[in-house]
Amino acid sequence: MASQGLPPSRMALLGMLLGLLMASCFTFCLSHQNPEFALTSPEKSSTKEAERKDTTAEEELDSEVLEVFHPTYEWQALRPGQAVPVGSHVRLNLQTGAREVKLQEEDKYRNNLKGLRKGKRLDINTNTYTSQDLKSALAKFKEGAEVESSKEDKARQAKVKRLFRPIEELKKDFEELNVVIETDMQIMVRLINKFNSSSSSLEEKIAALFDLEYYVHQMDNAQDLLSFGGLQVVINGLNSTEPLVKEYAAFVLGAAFSSNPKVQVEAIEGGALQKLLVILATEQPLTAKKKVLFALCSLLRHFPYAQQQFLKLGGLQVLRSLVQAKGTEVLAVRVVTLLYDLVTEKMFAEEEAELTQESSPEKLQQYRQVHLLPGLREQGWCEITAHLLALPEHDAREKVLQTLGALLATCRDRYHQDPQLSRMLVSLQAEYQALAALELRDGEDEGYFRELLGSINSLLKELR
Repeated sequence: MASQGLPPSRMALLGMLLGLLMASCFTFCLSHQNPEFALTSPEKSSTKEAERKDTTAEEELDSEVLEVFHPTYEWQALRPGQAVPVGSHVRLNLQTGAREVKLQEEDKYRNNLKGLRKGKRLDINTNTYTSQDLKSALAKFKEGAEVESSKEDKARQAKVKRLFRPIEELKKDFEELNVVIETDMQIMVRLINKFNSSSSSLEEKIAALFDLEYYVHQMDNAQDLLSFGGLQVVINGLNSTEPLVKEYAAFVLGAAFSSNPKVQVEAIEGGALQKLLVILATEQPLTAKKKVLFALCSLLRHFPYAQQQFLKLGGLQVLRSLVQAKGTEVLAVRVVTLLYDLVTEKMFAEEEAELTQESSPEKLQQYRQVHLLPGLREQGWCEITAHLLALPEHDAREKVLQTLGALLATCRDRYHQDPQLSRMLVSLQAEYQALAALELRDGEDEGYFRELLGSINSLLKELR
C-alpha cells in the first residue's frame, strides 16, 4: 500500500517556502521596531547632531543681535545668544546643565564708591550690540582712536574750565586790583630796601630781616642775594647799635651761609667773621649771642679757609671767654659741638685722602693749614671740656663725651693730670649703669644710656 504522505521532493519544496516566509516576517518586524533598537550607534549619531546644531547656532548668532546680559550679585541662568560683561563670574551648573552668571563682589563696592562720588546711582546701559559692532569697537581701541566725549563729560570739562582760569587772565585781574605777582628775587630786593631805608622803623627793619631769612634758606636765593649787594647790607647790619638788628642780621646770615660755599667766600671777603667775633666778645643779650654763634658755626663748617682766619683772629680765646661766663651753659654746649665738628671734619678729610690715594688735593692742603688741635691744647680746652661733664642734661653730656674722645690723642696727659675728670667719669658710670639696666628690663635692644655708658667705659679704659 502506497504511503499517504507527500513525496520527498514536495516536502523539500514546502520546507524552502516555509523558510522564506519566516525570513520575510522576521525582516518585516525588524524594519518596524522602535528606534532604540536600531542597528546604529546612538552615541555617534547624537554627537554629530549636537555638533551640527552648535555650528548652526554659532552661524545664526554671528548675524543676529547679541543681547547684553546684565548680571546681578546672585546666580542667574544665561540664555543662548546673550553676551556677558567682562569681569563677570560664569559657571556651568552640573545639575541643570545651564550656564549661570553673577557679578564679582569687588564690582559691588566699586560701583557703590562711584555712586557715592557722583551722588547718584549709576544707570545701566541696556543697549544691545551686534558682533560687528563689537569687532569695530575693538579695532578702534587697538588703533588708539579716541572715543568721543559724552555730553556728561563735556559738561564736566566745561565746569572745570570755569573753575580754573588761564594765568594771563589772572595777571590782568591782579593788575586791575593793583596786585603784583613778585618773584623771590624781587621780594628779596624789596626786603633789603626796606631794611636799608633810613625812613624804616625798627619794627619794619626787624620784620624785613625775619621775612628775608625765610627766602635765603634756598641756595639759589642766597646766591641771588649777592648779585645786588644784599649780603653786604645784611653784614653791615651787624654794626648796628640795636641788639635786635644784630640778632636778626646774624639770623639771616646763618641761614645764607649753610652749605653754600659761594656765599661763605663772599662773607669772609665782606668782613663777616670779624664782626661776628666782636659781638661774641662784647656784652650783648644772650638771644643775640645765640644767633651770632649760629652764624659763626654756619660760616666755619666745611670751609677750611674760614677756619684758618678764625684761629688767626683769636676765635678760640673768644669762645673760651664765652663758655666760662656765667649763665651761658646753653652756649657752652653749642661751642663744644662746634669744636667736635671741626676736629672730626679735618680727620675725615685726611682719611678720605688716604683712601682715594690723593696726596695733595687742594681741600686737604687747606685743612692741613688749620692747626686746630694745638690751639685747643694751648688755650686750655682739654680742661674746659672735661669740666663741662658736670652739666645735668644727658644730651649735653653726650656731646661733651664725644668731644673728649675726639681730643683724646691731644689731651691724654692733661686728662691723666685731672683727678676731677676721673671722679666724674666714675660717678657717671654708676649712674648710667643703673639707667642701662632699666633699658634692658624694658626690652630695649639698643638703648641710649647704654651708648653713653659705652663712651664712658672707653674713656676710663684709656685713662687707666
